[in-house]
Amino acid sequence: MKQEKALKILNSGKNVFLTGSAGTGKTFVLNSFIKTCKKRMGVTASTGIAATHLNGMTIHSWSGIGINNNLDEAQIKRLLKKKYLFQRMRNVETLIIDEISMLDAKRFDLVDKILKEVQDPFLPFGGVQIVVCGDFFQLPPINNWDNSFSYNAFAWEGANFKVCYLEDSYRQNEDREFIKILNKIRGNKMDLEAFTKLKEREKKEVEGFTDLTKLYSLNVDIDKINEERLSEIKEKERVYKMISSGEKAVVDALKRSCLAQETLRLKKGAIVMFIKNNQEAGYFNGSMGEVVDFNDLGNPIIKLKNGKLIHTEIATWIIEDQGESLAMIEQLPLRLAWAITIHKSQGMSLDAAEIDLSKTFEYGMGYVALSRVKTLKGIKLVGINKKALQVSPEIIEKDKEFRRLSEN
Repeated sequence: MKQEKALKILNSGKNVFLTGSAGTGKTFVLNSFIKTCKKRMGVTASTGIAATHLNGMTIHSWSGIGINNNLDEAQIKRLLKKKYLFQRMRNVETLIIDEISMLDAKRFDLVDKILKEVQDPFLPFGGVQIVVCGDFFQLPPINNWDNSFSYNAFAWEGANFKVCYLEDSYRQNEDREFIKILNKIRGNKMDLEAFTKLKEREKKEVEGFTDLTKLYSLNVDIDKINEERLSEIKEKERVYKMISSGEKAVVDALKRSCLAQETLRLKKGAIVMFIKNNQEAGYFNGSMGEVVDFNDLGNPIIKLKNGKLIHTEIATWIIEDQGESLAMIEQLPLRLAWAITIHKSQGMSLDAAEIDLSKTFEYGMGYVALSRVKTLKGIKLVGINKKALQVSPEIIEKDKEFRRLSEN
């Protein structure tokens, strides 16, 4: 399905599951819908990082469920005694949940239960338009011991979703061979030819890139790399402190979810990555560069890989609800980018990356890491294990159903 048709279906008021492979523009379509929709919206995602891409909040925070995966009627009534939460549920007309693959079935049912309590008890989600977005081939719910994806929820069947399956790849549109490899991973159909092509990138340097962002599986590995690399630079260190405002609990949630750092340390020569989109300024979430100098205001000047110089300004992250700002953070839209985790890379587009898949531990991790990069030649593969290129057999069968429903 084309993006334009998906947007029309979203604007029709139907409940929609927006899906497609990595790089097909799902977040772009969601942001377009948010801009054009006239209804009162709840903009959420299953993870804080994904929520910041939409200027929203986590579904756990928005709905008030927090870490709970089950609440009885008495607990829900106590929850809804919070006036701000009750009004939020009462007024919402459209609810967006991005990165639906990382929300488990129990919590999905719980959101349905709460909305029914506040609005119409006889309609799915109380009659609220539900828009869920994501790709189940990507990362599943964390600590999802019973493998209960949201599409297994009772509420999923009741919602009668119209499936919009985006087909056209925009991230890898210039590398058809790479798209074929990624599609083979999605179908658990990796053959010797495709695997050989991928292995050709093992220990292979990326032309035009002397220092690559490293995608690793574990936080302990990436923190160590970034700290070591910054300490090696013999230049004056500049320190940038985050400024925040709003209710403490919401601010703390935004701090935890946002890729911006409370204390950002930079030096001339540091490799950095932009973590926010700013088309007017000439950078996007995932744009890579090097700190080449600091301007008169003390802000870093970043030289992108294409040679463009960006005089970086302070950016703002906001959690909004019904047009009201609940929390705000101000910080430079940068982070050290010698290394980041695969989980934190989900949703990003990278020009090039060094990828270590030797410690992958979850279905979809290899697919997510590889599909962040625009071309096969932009990958330096440093390790791989048996789990890395596997996707869930259950998801493969479910994906066939989603494709069929989208075609219908």
